[in-house]
Amino acid sequence: MSRIQRALISVTDKTGVVEFARSLSRLGVEILSTGGTYRVLQTAGITPLREVAEVTEFPEMLDGRVKTLHPRIAGGILAMRSKAEHMRAIAAHAIPAIDLVCVNLYEFEKVAARKDATLEELIENIDIGGPTMIRAAAKNWQDVAVVTSAADYAPIMQELQNNAGVLSTETHWRLAKQAFATTAAYDRAVSARLTEIPPTGDVLPATLDIRAPRSRALRYGENPHQSAALYTSGSAGIAGARQLHGKELSYNNLVDLDAAWQLVSEFEAAASTIVKHTNPCGCAEGATQAESYRRALEADPISAFGGVLAFNRPLDGETATEIAKTFIEAIAAPAYSDDALRILREKKNLRLLQVASAPAELVVKSISGGFLAQTPDIHHLSPAETEVKTRRAPTREEWIALAFGWKVAKHVKSNAIVYARSVDNLGQAISAGAGQMSRVDSVKFGAMKAGLPLQGAVVASDAFFPFPDGVEEAAKHGVTALIQPGGSVRDEEVIAAADRLGLAMVFTGVRHFRH
Repeated sequence: MSRIQRALISVTDKTGVVEFARSLSRLGVEILSTGGTYRVLQTAGITPLREVAEVTEFPEMLDGRVKTLHPRIAGGILAMRSKAEHMRAIAAHAIPAIDLVCVNLYEFEKVAARKDATLEELIENIDIGGPTMIRAAAKNWQDVAVVTSAADYAPIMQELQNNAGVLSTETHWRLAKQAFATTAAYDRAVSARLTEIPPTGDVLPATLDIRAPRSRALRYGENPHQSAALYTSGSAGIAGARQLHGKELSYNNLVDLDAAWQLVSEFEAAASTIVKHTNPCGCAEGATQAESYRRALEADPISAFGGVLAFNRPLDGETATEIAKTFIEAIAAPAYSDDALRILREKKNLRLLQVASAPAELVVKSISGGFLAQTPDIHHLSPAETEVKTRRAPTREEWIALAFGWKVAKHVKSNAIVYARSVDNLGQAISAGAGQMSRVDSVKFGAMKAGLPLQGAVVASDAFFPFPDGVEEAAKHGVTALIQPGGSVRDEEVIAAADRLGLAMVFTGVRHFRH
């Protein structure tokens, strides 16, 4: 490989670019630059430095849309040094050979992340010259090094200093592959965001484009014989959470934490949830966070052992003291007080995650041979949507418990049955029947798992009762009211059973299957 004599630097993210350019200039590399990058380097006293417009003998124009789209730039990048006719051609047209291209792109994704971004803003943040130069340099990788990430500045400079201004073939090839991945990802991001804009109006994309860089390798998947990794699409949600303490997160930890975080995010009041194998074994609201946690725990303290927790308020010292009494695998919370961190860090292996709320996105699941995608289940029940179907309407306390149980049922594996009650005008889950093959079995299982009295409790069902037997079974355990979507061909029989047993029953018209 030849010594690098001339570099073109044009970057949107200027992190570290002055130091990089200064290191190149110390090796005698002439630097070409454009617009804002040129001004930054000029102010920093970088020499030798030339503006691209001086090379092209053509000014930047069209509000900066045209800067590097010129034969004297493209030719300098694409000329193959091993082909005499290429070298004669660029010499005949006074085109300087460019040996290194350092470019990062307009921040389209940053703008695209804003849901209120206009089409005009999106279009203006689509880079044209940058991808062109990157692809040209990557195509001519044997002669031109292409740098697309500030993370590569330091290792590249170290290699150049160690090898008299020469980069190895291996480095050129690595950078070229990274460059093509960069432009491919950029184009995917543009296509995916523009697809969301009318006039198409289609909620689901015509092409499912899953793009997420690998954040970290995991020790294994659901089981030790399975390989796994975490891929992230941003800095929010469980995938983008910041780990403050504890050992490495496992695949199962992440799945359970996500289930817990999604559930606890449903509530306005201070709430806590305890999840085991993606199902809540405890969930409650409280006047304080510590109170909500104690109520969540008392429903099923045995199952809570080895579970994961989530809170919708910053975790405080009082709550941390309560948590420390039980073996817990991991915790997700929006923040932690200093006292909470001090107490919980005594548990060497306890994973502590600080989580930012993530916008609702498509829910994607892989199946053999493809993917399923659906819009997220973000439906929040309004009292106006409900319909009392029985002769007796729920009492105020029953309404509080029914609304709470309905939120929890949405996050329990179907067939889902949640027993709940009202305590001090706030909700508490008593138990859940999850993932049973028949709904009446879920009712029975939930009653069997209850660690608190069921007399006066309510039941929330994620889908309709197909037969009266589920309602009759619930009544045996002291349940006084039920909430369900309705929609069974036997609704009238189910309602009649509730009336016969003196129960109140509310229909929502909305189903919450969770498979």
